[in-house]
Amino acid sequence: MKPKLLAALVGVAAIAAGLWLWLGRDRGVARSEIVLSGNVDIRQVQLAFYGSERIASVAVQEGDHVAKGQVLASLDTARLGVVAAERTAHVAAQREVLRRMVAGSRPEEIRRAEADLQSAVAELRVAQLTAERVFNLVAQRAATVQASDDARAALDVASARRDAAQEALALMRLGPREEDIAAATATLQASQAQLDLALRDLADADLKAPSDGVVEDRILEPGDMASPQKPVLTLALDDPLWVRVYVAETDLPRLRPGMKAWVSTDGFPGRRYEGWVGYVSPAAEFTPKSVETSEVRTKLVYQVRVLVRNPKGELRLGMPAVVTLPLDQGQP
Repeated sequence: MKPKLLAALVGVAAIAAGLWLWLGRDRGVARSEIVLSGNVDIRQVQLAFYGSERIASVAVQEGDHVAKGQVLASLDTARLGVVAAERTAHVAAQREVLRRMVAGSRPEEIRRAEADLQSAVAELRVAQLTAERVFNLVAQRAATVQASDDARAALDVASARRDAAQEALALMRLGPREEDIAAATATLQASQAQLDLALRDLADADLKAPSDGVVEDRILEPGDMASPQKPVLTLALDDPLWVRVYVAETDLPRLRPGMKAWVSTDGFPGRRYEGWVGYVSPAAEFTPKSVETSEVRTKLVYQVRVLVRNPKGELRLGMPAVVTLPLDQGQP
């Protein structure tokens, strides 16, 4: 083989090998891990009271660690307590009304209605005898026609009283109507709902932490007027805590949710925090200014959130961090 041809072949092979190595390096074939830079991120909650009352106390300061369900601040409950007491009494009264209707008539009430009927029957009998005598006297022209009319009217009145007493006794024995009991039941339910609302307002007078976290800002003080539109405290939720990083499109196929990661910071050199990939953005975006360089200024990247364990509370919001993603992890 001619020397010139051999030299050309060697040159082509060297160029091909260099190109293959360069492409392989760019695609991450020879890499054992992906190293990304980002910042620690957390969620923040603006805590406000549901009602509008004057603040009685604020129990925490900036920087305090709080637990889920802990009371952070309280409202003045004087007015709310009066409303709850009034509605409690109304429910008790309506409950007794319903209980009386369901129980029906008492035996004493039925016996009184029976006595009223007997009295009405006796009055009717007297009116009948009186009317007969008056009619006889009128027939004998010993009484006037006016006396006959009066006797007839008295007889009609006595008969009507007897009929009314009979109906009253029948109703007393039947008891309240089903419709009346249903209406009383609905009224009781409405009163109970109003009471539940008042008790809820009373419970909402305590502002509780929705999750474990750290108090960032104490905005209002005792004596201030609270409302749902005015936050009292800002709470930083330290669970979950993640590092926000951006990955290039060429590295995106290597990432998957649940992938193990390690997080380190300049503030704690030599210390690593265990983490895992929790979220990979489905949409690309331009490289953020915080990580932009002249080489990658026009490249598109994908946001990734790496959840991280922070048992000692050393990681803080905005802290720069380095995320290392080993690539030798098997498929889950």
